[in-house]
Amino acid sequence: MNWFSQYSLFLAETVTVVVAILAILIFILCQRRKSSTVAGRMSVKDISKEYEQAKDEMLMSSMDETEAKQFTKNLKKQKKLEKKQAKQTAKLNKKQTDNASSDDTVKLSETTSTLQTKPKLFVLSFNGSMDAHEVEELRQEITAVLAIIKPEDEVVVKLESPGGVVHGYGLAASQLLRFRTRNIPFTAVVDKVAASGGYMMACTANKIVAAPFAIVGSIGVVAQIPNFNRLLKKHDVDIELQTAGEYKRTLTMFGENTDEGRQKFKQELEETHLLFKDFVKEYRPNIDIEQIATGEHWFATQAKEKGLVDEISTSDDFILSHLDTHKIIAVNYQRKQKLSEKLSKNVVKGMERLFFRQGNGL
Repeated sequence: MNWFSQYSLFLAETVTVVVAILAILIFILCQRRKSSTVAGRMSVKDISKEYEQAKDEMLMSSMDETEAKQFTKNLKKQKKLEKKQAKQTAKLNKKQTDNASSDDTVKLSETTSTLQTKPKLFVLSFNGSMDAHEVEELRQEITAVLAIIKPEDEVVVKLESPGGVVHGYGLAASQLLRFRTRNIPFTAVVDKVAASGGYMMACTANKIVAAPFAIVGSIGVVAQIPNFNRLLKKHDVDIELQTAGEYKRTLTMFGENTDEGRQKFKQELEETHLLFKDFVKEYRPNIDIEQIATGEHWFATQAKEKGLVDEISTSDDFILSHLDTHKIIAVNYQRKQKLSEKLSKNVVKGMERLFFRQGNGL
C-alpha cells in the first residue's frame, strides 16, 4: 500500500510537470502568433457572378418551361466556352513566360489578346468619418489594385462622407490621385453624400456620378471652439498659458481670446479655403469656382447644372451598365480593430446620425 501511494505521488508530480511545460509552450506559441498576425485582411471578390446570377434568375422567371430549359442549356454552353478560353489563355501565358523568344512573345501576345477575358472594373468603397481614419483601409486597397491593374481596366469608388478634418481628407484625396496620375480611368459614385472633404475626394475622379438626391458641394471651411474663460473667472479660476512664437496659439478654450488672435485664426481659415478652391478648380476646370465655393451644398440634380456632377445615377445602375463588358471585382481591406475602437466608432456614428436627423429631411 505504501508503494502504491508513493507511485501515485510520483505520477501526479510527473503529470503536473508535463502540464506546466505544455502550458508554457502554448503561451509562447500564442505570443508568436499574435506578433506575426497582419494588421488586417484583404478581400477580393468577383461580384459579377452574383449580378449575373440574379439577372439569369429574373430572366428565367419570366419564361415558360421550354424556354427556361433552352436558356439553361445555352448558359451552360457559354460557361463551358469561357472556361475553355480561360485555360487556353493560361497555357499561352505560361508558354510566353517560360520559353518564348522576343519575336515569339509578340506573336503570342497577339494570339493571347484574341482570347483575353473581360477587362476588370475594380469596386472600392469609402465611408468616411470626421477624422477620415478610414484612409488607412483605402490606402491598402489602392495599393493592391495598382499592383495588378491593366490598361484596359477601370476603377470605381463608392464614396460616402460629409467631410471632416482637413489633413485627414487631404490625405484621402491624395490617395485617390494615385489613380489619376497613372492615367487609370477612375469614377467616383455618390449615393448619399459627398460634401466638403468628401467632395474634395470626389473631384479627383475623371467622372463623378451621383444619385438624384445625393448631397454634394459644401466647398468651404468651418471651425468652432468653445471658450470657458468667463465661467472660470466667475469661479476665481486662473488659466496660465505660456507660448513661444507670436501665433503659437490664436484662439483657446480656457484663456481670454484677443481680437488679434481672432483675426489670425480667420486668416488661416481663408488660406485653407483658398487651397480647397484651387484644388477643386484644378480637377474640375469647367466650373465657376467663385459661384460654387460659398460653402453651400446641393442635391445632385442641381449640382449637375453647376458642373459639380457629370452624371445622375446610382452606384448599382453604374455597375450594372458595365456587367456585359467588364468583370466586376470588389476590393475590401478590413483592419483589425480593438474593442475600444469599435465602441468609439459606434458612438461617433450614432452622433453623426443624430446630427443629420435634426437637419433638413422629408
